[in-house]
Amino acid sequence: MGVGPVTATKLHGLGITTVGQVAECAETTLVSLLGRASGRHLHALAHNQDPRPVRSRRRRRSIGAQRALGRSPTAFSEIDTSLVALVDRVTRRMRVAGRVGRTVVLRLRFDDFSRATRSYTLPHPTASTQVILDAARGLLAVAAPLIAQRGLTLVGIAVTNLDDGRAIQLTLPFDRHSSDALDAALDEVRLRFGSTAITRAVLLGRGAGLAMPLLPD
Repeated sequence: MGVGPVTATKLHGLGITTVGQVAECAETTLVSLLGRASGRHLHALAHNQDPRPVRSRRRRRSIGAQRALGRSPTAFSEIDTSLVALVDRVTRRMRVAGRVGRTVVLRLRFDDFSRATRSYTLPHPTASTQVILDAARGLLAVAAPLIAQRGLTLVGIAVTNLDDGRAIQLTLPFDRHSSDALDAALDEVRLRFGSTAITRAVLLGRGAGLAMPLLPD
């Protein structure tokens, strides 16, 4: 139960330092000490009476990451490699948070500082690295002519339309080449030995890029 500094000073001056001690005071006593509004409010709170509605914290609507590429010309293969690293990072964060998503969003910034986004909505929510990477690569391929014409200084990926992965009926992995088992194995290795313990072959010898702090989900 939080109180203002003035109210706290008055209560401490009377030797009242706990909620239990406040609850033992009559409402009239608190009103005479603190004023009508503060006294009645504090008395009600001390007796678990709070009319304010409870507002649950809204969970984030998307999880994403981005990477600056610099102003010098970047080969398309290098852009693809950056995309692989970003998707790997984003999907790992999704699985740690127990989230799945349906819409993959590709964000681009060009040499002239203009920006563009491309998006694709999957038929089913997922946190699968391979599924989301395939969708992101498809978006990148569509944007390839524009990138060749205008140059690229930043690439980003985000997954939106998030749901709680534990409350969604996921599709069964009938495909024997499903990557879910691989994702689970990689997550377990990184959990036990650190995020840099294992990586994709295409990312060997490459920096992971600047990772922004992960906000509470």
